[in-house]
Amino acid sequence: MIVDTHAHLNFKAFKDDADEVIRRALESETWLINVGSQYSTSQRAIEIAERYDGVFAAIGLHPTHVNDEEFSYEEYKKLAELKRVVAIGEVGLDYFHEPYNKGLQRSVLCKQLDLAKELNLPVIFHCRNAHDDLIKEIRSRCEIESSKITGVIHCFAGSWLEAQKYLDMGLYLGINGIIFKTDLNEVIKKAPLDRILLETDCPYLTPKPMEGRNEPSYIKYVAQKIAELKNINFEEVAAATTQNAKKLFKIPGSPAGR
Repeated sequence: MIVDTHAHLNFKAFKDDADEVIRRALESETWLINVGSQYSTSQRAIEIAERYDGVFAAIGLHPTHVNDEEFSYEEYKKLAELKRVVAIGEVGLDYFHEPYNKGLQRSVLCKQLDLAKELNLPVIFHCRNAHDDLIKEIRSRCEIESSKITGVIHCFAGSWLEAQKYLDMGLYLGINGIIFKTDLNEVIKKAPLDRILLETDCPYLTPKPMEGRNEPSYIKYVAQKIAELKNINFEEVAAATTQNAKKLFKIPGSPAGR
């Protein structure tokens, strides 16, 4: 069994065949978390999760959408309280896609971190060209509130030094097909296996040797690459990362237990 902790089958790329893709994933013993980026895709993630054992949802407002949608704490809270929701995300900072408003992104991020704290949910962090600011924000909140933020740095593509800072704060690193496009060898080799989560980020970042649209059933290629870099077997990576996902997102041991 493997858990794809970051999928977007709630996006338009899967509007015609999401159910078929999900069935293919579940038949290959791959569970998944559909992650929202706006209110509409968060709703859609929950609707999909409610139809399948082994499928869960995360809800949140992505930093690249804070100019398009005003964050409503109460409306997102209603979504977050639903049974199939296991995380707040993806939320964070993005200084790559222009135009961006750093102040607004930080303000919306803080509100969503408040929501995660209130509901005791982990956070799925998006971070692009903003590691210094995100690290500062997480550290600051932990120091002020004297409490730890639990979560994962989605699609981690930073340096080992940055990875260490996140790991020191108790966060996980989300690894996906980016490892076939960016040199993350040092990070993968040095990061403890019990702090790594597998992702596809489908429909994006299709791993080799596959081509075209990514999907959860391709997660095995990410696991295989990690196993190769760490010089361990595939089964060890699958077992450890599945246990990590169950622990962080409080996912039950079997569909019947949900």
